[in-house]
Amino acid sequence: MFADSIVRALRSIVGEGNSPLHEPRFAGNEQRYVLECLASTYVSSVGAYVERFEKELAAYTGARRAVAVVNGTAALQVALQLAGVRADDEVIVPALTFVATANAVRYLNAVPHFADSEEATLGLDPRALRDWLKSVAEPTGDAYRNRQTGRRISALVPMHTFGHPCDMDGLFAVAHDYRLALVEDAAESLGSFYKGQHTGTLGLLGTLSFNGNKIVTTGGGGAILTNDESLADHAKHLTTTAKQPHRWDYVHDEVGYNFRMPNLNAALGCAQLEQLPEFLASKRRLFGRYKEAFASVKDVRLMEELSGCESNYWLQTLILSENAAVQRDEVLQAANDAGLMTRPAWRLMHQLAPYQECPRAPLPVAESLAKRLINLPSSAGLA
Repeated sequence: MFADSIVRALRSIVGEGNSPLHEPRFAGNEQRYVLECLASTYVSSVGAYVERFEKELAAYTGARRAVAVVNGTAALQVALQLAGVRADDEVIVPALTFVATANAVRYLNAVPHFADSEEATLGLDPRALRDWLKSVAEPTGDAYRNRQTGRRISALVPMHTFGHPCDMDGLFAVAHDYRLALVEDAAESLGSFYKGQHTGTLGLLGTLSFNGNKIVTTGGGGAILTNDESLADHAKHLTTTAKQPHRWDYVHDEVGYNFRMPNLNAALGCAQLEQLPEFLASKRRLFGRYKEAFASVKDVRLMEELSGCESNYWLQTLILSENAAVQRDEVLQAANDAGLMTRPAWRLMHQLAPYQECPRAPLPVAESLAKRLINLPSSAGLA
């Protein structure tokens, strides 16, 4: 049976026993740094580890600045605000994404506008997006608006799905022609590069996540990346309740957020960043082993980085053929029954109750992919 062949291939890689989808690996200085943080008593949003984490993150990604915050969703919300998204604007996001991408837009009282993906990258398809905007967008002043809703379309948010970079050249061209601020949702792609440049550093701003299931974790956490010093300063100000520096007085000059990453989390993150090169090497070895294991299984292929891109292979992803799509749930049940945690892709955003009435382009590829994607056990320790 088809499902049995996939379970056998998985077993050949992960061995006996249960295997989670993705678990963190703590094999470095995590305990030492966290204990140092506790001893210092600086465990909240003030402390040496927060600044150290930001500097090391900026150095690794090549961004001029990194601002550490409480989670990836908060990072994206603030990044979109800094990019000029206003209430009642429309923001183009993929229909195939984690719900946080759409939620960040709604937190600003803006409206997600869902667009299709391409099978080669799993990310936004710039060609399909351009064709769609030709039919629905019209110029008005210094921007474009949706002629069907009358709302301004102000930003474009590519999401690098499972760590695989989008076609950024194509998306930049669309953003330029339709005057859209480009903000990258790089939550899943720490360690991924597009034509030699780290994801999250190509747009006006980019965002990362350090949730417990990410390639590097701070327990909970995220970051805003940018090469614009003024935007970085404003991001830090907004995420620190917009409080003006003063020895004792409390002056807040705009509505801010209590989004600063705690020092305790940053201590964990510093230890994790030290191990990132080995995590990435392990992920790449695991991809190679999976590719070999599934080479003889019909109607499946493993998602692989494109030429000119370097993926972190955060979640190893199996793509079923169109013919095998009807067997996806059977595969998921057989694998999970065997203790091998596998997951489908997320429900498409327009299929979720809060977003069913949002504007959307035709979504044939996203709708097909959502029926055919299976994430495999991907912990770095498996390799």
